[in-house]
Formats: sequence, structure tokens, C-alpha cells
Amino acid sequence: MARPSDTPEKGSARQPPNFLVVGRIVRPHGIRGGLVVEQFSKMIQSIRPGMEIFLGDTKTPSIVTSIRLHRGRYLLAIEGCEDRDTAEQWRDVEIRLESGEIESLQEGEYYHWQLLGLRVCCEDGEVLGEIAEIVETGANDVFVVRNETGDEVLLPAIESVIREVNLERGKVIVHLLPGLLPNKKGD
Repeated sequence: MARPSDTPEKGSARQPPNFLVVGRIVRPHGIRGGLVVEQFSKMIQSIRPGMEIFLGDTKTPSIVTSIRLHRGRYLLAIEGCEDRDTAEQWRDVEIRLESGEIESLQEGEYYHWQLLGLRVCCEDGEVLGEIAEIVETGANDVFVVRNETGDEVLLPAIESVIREVNLERGKVIVHLLPGLLPNKKGD
């Protein structure tokens, strides 16, 4: 899932930020200005030659000349980056896409920006708080749910826990498994 680079305002969980961070340039590759990119999101697969991407916090526009998968990461080439020294200046820089460039997901899949700020309720109606952060663990995402007093609950984003995501109503219905909440018994 993509991380927002412009945090949406409270109550706008379903509105995309202007730019989404999809990866980070790890290091130069070779002597011709290639860049090794670590993906943060599957959205990196949307990048095509000729497309405009935005680099760093300053959102420097750059045109992609090529991109391909290489050993679990991506090799990226951009216009104007034709030697190793030029490529070195982009080390550790995040890659952003304009939100208008994002592809639609399949039903039941969501981008982080769609979920952040949603109210989380148990099946019995008890409000746990809002999704404050989403942690990617590799196996599944984990929703960090924070209430108004700052208490946090960690909920695995798995089918047996996340029962319903309703973007229109701005809420997520969850089923608490045993041990997810201290002092709360699951079924």
C-alpha cells in the first residue's frame, strides 16, 4: 500500500493526498545513471517509460526512461541522470506519484490513505478509536488503532478480524479475537 506524503486532513480518509510515496531510491546502479529502487507499494508497478514521477521532499519532476524488476527491487532510469555521480545525488530519495496516476484496486483492497482516520468499532458497537497508522509486516498489515486518550490497540488486517470496511460511513467493523485487547475476551 502506498504511504501518503501529504497527510489528509481529519475526516478526509477517503480523499487521496496530492502525492503518494511508492518507493525509495536505495543507491546508484552501474556507471550510466541507473537507480536501484525499493518499493513501498505495488503502485510502483504503474510506473512506465515516459511517465512523470516526483523525487524527494521538493517533488522534483522527472521523466522515466525505463524501469524493470531486478533481484526483488527495481532498476529505474530517468532523463538527465546519465552517470553514477548524478545518480548518487538521488540516494535515499523517495519517489512519489500524483494521486491521479494511481490505479484502482480490486474489491476488498485499499490504499493506506483510504483507511487512515477511519473509526474502528467492534461488532457489538463498541468504538475502539481511529486507524492512526498502518504497519506493513510482510505477512499482513497491522492497524494501529488509537483512542482519544492515546491508548493503542494493534489489529492484524486479516479476514477473521476485519469484518467490514465502509469508506462511505468512515468506519471499520472488527471481530476481536482472544488476546487482541487486554481485559476483553474474544469469541
